[in-house]
Amino acid sequence: MIEWLLYIVLGAGLGTMGGLFGIGGGLIAIPALGVLFGLDQQLAQGTALVMVVPNVLLALWRYHQRNRIALRHAVPLSLCSFVFAWLGSIWAVGLNAHAMRLGFVGFLVALAVWNVLRMFLRASPPSAEMRYAWPWLGVLGSFAGTMGGLFGVGGAVVATPILTSVFGTTQVVAQGLSLALAAPSTAVTLFTYGVHHSVDWAIGIPLAIGGLLSISWGVKLAHALPEKALRALFCVFLVVCAVMLGFEL
Repeated sequence: MIEWLLYIVLGAGLGTMGGLFGIGGGLIAIPALGVLFGLDQQLAQGTALVMVVPNVLLALWRYHQRNRIALRHAVPLSLCSFVFAWLGSIWAVGLNAHAMRLGFVGFLVALAVWNVLRMFLRASPPSAEMRYAWPWLGVLGSFAGTMGGLFGVGGAVVATPILTSVFGTTQVVAQGLSLALAAPSTAVTLFTYGVHHSVDWAIGIPLAIGGLLSISWGVKLAHALPEKALRALFCVFLVVCAVMLGFEL
């Protein structure tokens, strides 16, 4: 019972961050499960997805309530992400766990560097309108889905910085669209990990309960923060996740 309460509290913290950054909480849950509970990379990713799937669905609904998500943008993103997340997850469950962790750390560092560079580069003012539509949204969905299936993070963490920098959306709009992309891809990825026995349900379920209790607070905070502050926090968040996993290598 005490362990379940611990997992629920941890899930609540992860859910708040997932709502804040529009990623469902999996990005920080994976290193946390590896560092705190000693799970290998595949098992940590699969277990985190038990929390991520309901968190993403609830966060998507909350973002849509506050800032309506355009279906013409969300549909190509989510459909392509779904297909390529399935392929990425099949690839992931057969890889060496240590190699997966190395790849994941590199993935986080690359994202952090890219986001830091964007803060210093001159860019056009963001808007709710897309600079590019189909087929480029399909390309983004395919790439983000593959990374999400491979690393168990739903693809939102990849899509968000690309949507703000390349497609020119605001951070909040990008996070909402990224959740639409992540919703089907996280579900199919969890299914694949579960079939291959790479999920610890006893940890994942209480994490999911905690996340559902708190993710709305994160969404509310995301809409209250200034654009630059939200981007800066996202960069710090990526670096912290990479450092946590680095200690396990």
